[in-house]
Amino acid sequence: MTTIKDVAKRAGVAVSTASLALNQSERVSPSTAEKVMKAAQELQYRKNGWARDLKMQKTQMIGLILHDLSGPFYASIIKGIEQTLLSYGYGLIACSTLGETLGTAERFLHERRVDGVIIFSSDIKDQTLIDVSREDFPVVVMDRVLSHPYLYSVTAHNHQGGYQAAEYFIKRGHKAIGYISGPANNLDSQLRLKGFSQCLADYHFADVPTKWHIRGDYSQQGGYQAARLLIEQGNLPTGLFVSNDEMAFGALKAFAEAGVRVPEDLSVIGFDDVELSQYVRPSLTTIKQPKFEMGSLAAHKVIQHLQGDAPKEHSVLPTELIERESSV
Repeated sequence: MTTIKDVAKRAGVAVSTASLALNQSERVSPSTAEKVMKAAQELQYRKNGWARDLKMQKTQMIGLILHDLSGPFYASIIKGIEQTLLSYGYGLIACSTLGETLGTAERFLHERRVDGVIIFSSDIKDQTLIDVSREDFPVVVMDRVLSHPYLYSVTAHNHQGGYQAAEYFIKRGHKAIGYISGPANNLDSQLRLKGFSQCLADYHFADVPTKWHIRGDYSQQGGYQAARLLIEQGNLPTGLFVSNDEMAFGALKAFAEAGVRVPEDLSVIGFDDVELSQYVRPSLTTIKQPKFEMGSLAAHKVIQHLQGDAPKEHSVLPTELIERESSV
């Protein structure tokens, strides 16, 4: 990562002069300030948010970067993180990567305004995480696994969850099984699909026909549109696995509008077990991620590292099928 020493060297000035120029001090001549600013721009230098290039003092704050702070899936994760941090005397600062806020989140990471960070957003690139993690700034990711010093991970066993959904359908005699998957570039979605397909293969079932495999975007609207496509094709499957609860809610709405009875005509299984899944009608059978526990463990890993301990590098938590009214 570029330091103020690099900027000073490029501009041909002392480090102290470069620091004054970057802080817009009147003690630096306009021509010198221009050289320093040009060098900083060429090197893509970012000033450290609180301590500039001095060693940062501890803030007793941990950062949390999520794709969408308002998403129902994240509520239990945030609660698990927050309660654990509070027990250690740490506060929490959260930000989103949704839409135009991605740049703000990335600057937040590079400036390291907190003592460590927990990330659950595929919008942040792997290389960015590798670049910012260091001994005095641990990073915990919850949507991927990266092997790099000072980078830790906590994930649900997505492969297992996909397997459980397929096995449920098979053991209940379903022969025609469909799948609404998440984005193709999302690791969680990929693992759920692999687990689902692995189970079909283990039980000597053919893989899901192309017409019954629709990709969604993890939103209710995406699930609604995917279900509409299935309906318009006719000849629905009898079992449908939907890669997250949000899409499952949208799919249930589409089926209700089309007169498709759930579960009498079509059984539906979601993934996540968000709170709303027990209140929709029919209540949603789903694969539960231990969201609170995942958040708590992620927070523990950050604190363990900051206290000089060596947390387990990668942790994978088991999933559980929760049977409700949407499946038979």
